[in-house]
Amino acid sequence: MRADGRRNREALVTAAAKVFAELGPEAPLDDIARRAGVGNATLYRHFPTRRDLLTAVYADELTALRDYAELLREQEPPADALHGWLRALATHLTHTKDLALAADGDWYGAVHATAAELLAAARGDGAARTDVAVADLLALVRGVALTADSPAQQARLLELVRRAVAAG
Repeated sequence: MRADGRRNREALVTAAAKVFAELGPEAPLDDIARRAGVGNATLYRHFPTRRDLLTAVYADELTALRDYAELLREQEPPADALHGWLRALATHLTHTKDLALAADGDWYGAVHATAAELLAAARGDGAARTDVAVADLLALVRGVALTADSPAQQARLLELVRRAVAAG
């Protein structure tokens, strides 16, 4: 990518982060292009869909989630690492509902891989049921993130998920 293309992409991601924070993930894309100082065609050339733009905006957060999984894996027993990470994922998805609705794309592949690694470790430790599919676990967490009325309810629902996944 040429230098001007990189600058435009960075300006779009920065503007989108601010506009999404102010107006939510359904904010008009025209506002984002205007704030970035580029035309709509430039926005769509870099980000053909709203989801592509959202994924770029939240890429740093997704990287932080992956790093958090590594930290938990090093410091916690496998079951605690899995559920600590699922709590962090639910919190992230609560604030990025458009991504929570999507079960596809690069972001989901990275989340799925991280969840699979953590679930496998918990199973290897005898702490998680063997009949729980990663996709089902992520669907439950997405459901919690999208429907919980409060942080307290989210915590209660995630505890139910924990108990449902626990072996024995």
